[in-house]
Amino acid sequence: PMLETGDIVIDGGNSHFPDTQRRYETLKAKGVLFVGAGVSGGEEGARQGPSIMPGGNPAAWPQIKSIFQAIAAKSEEGEPCCDWVGEGGAGHYVKMVHNGIEYGDMQLICEAYDLLKRGAHLDCPGLHQLFSEWNQGPLNSYLIEITADIFTKKETDGSFLLDKILDAAGQKGTGKWTGIDALDRGVPLSLIGEAVFARCLSALTEERKKVSSQYQAPSYSVQDLQSFIEATKNALYASKIISYAQGFMLMRSASQEHKWNLNFGAIALLWRGGCIIRSRFLGKIKEAFSRNADLPSLLFDPFFQQEISRCVPAWRKSVAEGVMLGVPLPCFSTALAFFDGYRSETLPANLLQAQRDYFGAHTYERIDRPRGQFFHTNWTGTGGSVSSTSYNV
Repeated sequence: PMLETGDIVIDGGNSHFPDTQRRYETLKAKGVLFVGAGVSGGEEGARQGPSIMPGGNPAAWPQIKSIFQAIAAKSEEGEPCCDWVGEGGAGHYVKMVHNGIEYGDMQLICEAYDLLKRGAHLDCPGLHQLFSEWNQGPLNSYLIEITADIFTKKETDGSFLLDKILDAAGQKGTGKWTGIDALDRGVPLSLIGEAVFARCLSALTEERKKVSSQYQAPSYSVQDLQSFIEATKNALYASKIISYAQGFMLMRSASQEHKWNLNFGAIALLWRGGCIIRSRFLGKIKEAFSRNADLPSLLFDPFFQQEISRCVPAWRKSVAEGVMLGVPLPCFSTALAFFDGYRSETLPANLLQAQRDYFGAHTYERIDRPRGQFFHTNWTGTGGSVSSTSYNV
């Protein structure tokens, strides 16, 4: 009752994008301009400026642009980490995917930490030195930076705080939203899904304690520590590429469905400052989409193709040694599995389709017929005979 035609309503919370879409449409019918703005940056972002991802009614943007860009974080080039994302729920959708990628980044770092701690027996000072070195290269990011800092924090008795923190992770649900949305769209967002499940597993503290007393860990020792550490770094980097490739594939699918016309290079720049996943790596994503705005996946880009190819041998070694050590690597391993699946010309889904047709007459396509022609086979025949017949449906 207090709103008039032309008024602007801004939701800057972590709202689920379908709610934003619904509010946008409801208020649009009443002449009110609704903006759903995704905001990332945590406590530091509140003080120094966050990354802002506004979407909703485009008629509102000219009126709020100067305000939003003034308070937003600035990239190293001095550009505001805020620009119009798209109509309806686009802003909150991009923020949701950002949060899913954040889940993936954090879990990947945790898996590297676990490998280095259990396999290379590095303590907090050694981990601090290593992560500080990693932050000077391609892995440079806010999360690597704060992780290096976390390794230095001590209690009053001189012990390291990290070793006293309970290994049960919390979550607010935005990673789950991303995974559910990917399932609804049929996009293989495997890494972020595993990152969410890793938090769920961590919460089973009492059950894990009981099971750990019943099953012995493998007896395996790393022989070449330097090679092991280098392999861990490359596995982390390659898995990070896969995580972002999957995240941008998801946004591409949503953009096509909702006709948002998302600018993926611009989105990468929005995340260059102020937000939790800010990193040097995002500049390479911007360059990839500048070379080809219609890139179906980052894995088609020459730079990322080169980087993945360089890392693959060490990546495989890292995952294999993790298995031998009994270190759980859900995101390292699912990233590698996705890569191997994505690069495979053929997959065993032909058998899966045969199984589906056998028990449910779900039909299948043939490689010697045009796509779109479907077939069903009577796999068992009649009267116990093994003979079968096929027909075109």
